[in-house]
Amino acid sequence: MVDKPKADVVKLDPGSAADPTPFGRYLLLGMIARGGMAEVYRAKEREAGGVDSLGTRSSADALYAVKCMRPQLAKEARFVDMFVREGKLAMMLDHSSIVRTVEIDRVDQHHFIAMEYIGGKDLTQVLRRCQETNQRIPVPHACFIAARMCEGLQFAHTLADQEGRPLNIVNRDVSPSNVRISYDGEVKLLDFGIAQAMLKITSEIGVLKGKFSYMSPEQIRGMPVDARTDVFSTGIILHEMLTTEKLFRSDTEFALMEKVRKAEVPPPSKYNRRVPEALDKIVLKALARDLPDRYQSAAEFGADLDAFGLQYKLKSTEMQELVRGLFRADYQKEAEEVAACRAASLDRELELSVEPGDVVGVDPVRTPPRPFAAIEADGLQVTAPGPATQDSRNAVTHPGQQLPQGDAGGGSKDDQPQGGGLWARLRGRFGGK
Repeated sequence: MVDKPKADVVKLDPGSAADPTPFGRYLLLGMIARGGMAEVYRAKEREAGGVDSLGTRSSADALYAVKCMRPQLAKEARFVDMFVREGKLAMMLDHSSIVRTVEIDRVDQHHFIAMEYIGGKDLTQVLRRCQETNQRIPVPHACFIAARMCEGLQFAHTLADQEGRPLNIVNRDVSPSNVRISYDGEVKLLDFGIAQAMLKITSEIGVLKGKFSYMSPEQIRGMPVDARTDVFSTGIILHEMLTTEKLFRSDTEFALMEKVRKAEVPPPSKYNRRVPEALDKIVLKALARDLPDRYQSAAEFGADLDAFGLQYKLKSTEMQELVRGLFRADYQKEAEEVAACRAASLDRELELSVEPGDVVGVDPVRTPPRPFAAIEADGLQVTAPGPATQDSRNAVTHPGQQLPQGDAGGGSKDDQPQGGGLWARLRGRFGGK
């Protein structure tokens, strides 16, 4: 018997502020990023004051980044499974230093993850601009960024189930491209797509994921990893912020991996005389090759950075001034685009021609708003955590940004534990049945 080919997934119209595209309860206002796994659209709700899957009522000004799985991948169940697992993990990570995910759902055959919209730049773009303009991120700003990263990582590392047992989440892909700095000076981690957790045990020892330049020595060796591997990666990023130089680089992949494995790290002060000895010690401890010599938690690393940074009395407005100053033209363009998007609406005649809840051009799988939503997606029950605490007015991506093309999760339905155990505890913690 020959299997029937799956129906083609209709490509989404990205829309624009002037001509929005209806998409479930959202209006798409233009594509802002594209990667190997997904495309990201700027969006707003069709009706102001809606309630998202976390039970949070949105404001009239709220904008979102809607991450849609690429049409050609949506035909494959294994890719859909990866995408849904990524979204499910993201919905658990409700912290001020992590980009907030508000919903996982599907409209017709389009699987999507809706996130808060953070207007700004990723750290890769900030470092590149500093190199282009012969500048460095100031010492107190670099410490502030790394400390906020540590806060987000610590939250993920210590997330536990209802009975208090840790889920053992490890990001494994902490890199500058996954650190978002908003034009308001906020620092947020994004993309825990390849995070290793008990709820998604799909990676085998010896399988390398992530970016070689930001891996830990144990990760390069293919050994089991824990929270300390994220500490090492954060240390690499701090070193590069202080020096504006790549810490680990080489002409060949093999030589690069060997450098990471050896972890021979010069103190940042060798390249930047503004780095005091006390900060050198903090950075080198984070970058210790041997695990017992390294910070044992992101919290410990972040606490030392915050204590060191007290002498600078950094004001919140100074982070804002740094990012806006480096990207003056982009900031002005972003402000204009956001204003246009907030004012966007469907043509009045079109709105009157459809029934409330109907969607023009697509056949959505509607999810009624509910405080603790259980979202069914390809056989996986996704349960949302409690009410969110973060405002959802900012943006996740910027026009032209490229998304990571690596793994965004993994596993298949056969990998998922059934019945009791961890899944039962997760459902209990987050309100599922």
